Parts: sequence; C-alpha cells; structure tokens
Amino acid sequence: MLKVVAENAGAFYQHYPRAATIVTVNYSGRKNAMAVAWHCPMSFNPPYYGIAVSPKRYTYNMITESKQFGVNFMPYEKIEAVAAVGGSSGSYTDKFTEFNLAEDSAVKLDVPIIRDAYAAFECRVIDNRVFGDHAWIIGEIVAVHTAESVFKEDGVLDLNVVQPALYLGGDTYCSADKTTIKFLDKDIYGKK
Repeated sequence: MLKVVAENAGAFYQHYPRAATIVTVNYSGRKNAMAVAWHCPMSFNPPYYGIAVSPKRYTYNMITESKQFGVNFMPYEKIEAVAAVGGSSGSYTDKFTEFNLAEDSAVKLDVPIIRDAYAAFECRVIDNRVFGDHAWIIGEIVAVHTAESVFKEDGVLDLNVVQPALYLGGDTYCSADKTTIKFLDKDIYGKK
C-alpha cells in the first residue's frame, strides 16, 4: 500500500474510528456531559479506565473537583445526542434538559448514568496528568451498568442487537457493519 509521509501530524485522524462515549459528571449539584472519543481501558486488575479531556473544558474542572466521572457507551441510534453534547458547553447549557438525556441511578458514586447507553462505568479518579493539550484522567471502575441483552455469553457486543456509535474525527460518525465481523481464533492465527 503506497503511503505519503508527513512530518507534521496535523489532526491525525488515522487512529479512528473509536467508540463515541458521553462522559458524565456531577459536582456541587450541577450535572454535565461531554462527548469523548479518546478513551481506553488501562488495567483489568484493578479495573482502570482512562479518558482524555482538555483542561480548557468545563467538564475537566468538574471531574477534577468531584474526583469521579461516568463513561457511557452510546448506540448509533443516539448519535445525534452524542454530537449535540459534544457541540455545546456545559458552562451555559444544561445538556441533560436541553438534549433530553434520561438518567439511571448510579450505585456507588454520584455520577449520571445515561439510560440510552448500552454500557456505562462509574469511575473514581485515581490519577490526572496533563500531556500536551489534554489531561489523561484515570479512573478506577467501581460499578458497571450493562444492558445484558446486547452482549453475547462471552461478553462480546452483539452487533445483531446494537450498533455502537463510532467517531471518525471531523464531526463524522458511523456504525459498525455487522456483516463484516469475523472471529479469528488466536490459537489458529497466532501460531507461527
């Protein structure tokens, strides 16, 4: 495959798609939500999850003060809500009211859990470090909310039941095509 080499990374959208999530927080009686595409698991034991948030964001200060956040994994059918949350600031918009984000109750922390999410984590902040123009916030997952009907017995998301919202960068979203999913057994494909 022919490649072009650039010395300036630019927007570097090459790492997309990524699952589109809505990160939620509650601090001092005020709730907020923001779209986050830069996130990933950090450890199974203990269960850690990381999110990248710009320190310029209203949500960053709320997470820093409350020391907790929620990560809500959204289905493609709710992509307009993800885009709306991502395109507005919580400093002047009550996103839960403005965008009709219904909530389920958290069980361990005081973070909003979005009812339409097919899975959500309640996370207690254990580390927060700034790298470049974003902070990497690591939370310990203290509770997991799962719509069991959308996962197979082995814990893998069932694309016949739900299509995850995927972010491609540049305000572009897509879903996973369930007809292109393959299971490649590591015992077969991992052998040399």
